Amino acid sequence: MGVTGNPLPPFLDADGRLKQYPSKRSKQLAALGYLAAQIAPERVYTEREINELLDNLHTFGDCALLRRELCDAGFLTRKPDGSEYRCAALRV
Repeated sequence: MGVTGNPLPPFLDADGRLKQYPSKRSKQLAALGYLAAQIAPERVYTEREINELLDNLHTFGDCALLRRELCDAGFLTRKPDGSEYRCAALRV
C-alpha cells in the first residue's frame, strides 16, 4: 500500500488508467470506486457509451467485467433490459 494508504497506484498506468483488475476484494472495491468517480452522476448512459467510457479508463480490455462489477457493487445502476446506465447515488 502506498504512503497515503491508497492501494491503487500499483494498478494504474502513467495516465491513471487501470492496467490490471485487483484480485483482493478490498482493492477491487477501491478500483471500482475510482472508476465510479469518473462517471458523471447526472448523466444517463447507453451500454455503448458506458463501455466506451470504461474502455478509456482501463487497459486490459474487459469493459464488460468492469461494468458488471460496478453494477454488482452498487456503484452503477442499470435498467433490466440494459438500455440505460446511471451512476448510483453516492454513499456518505
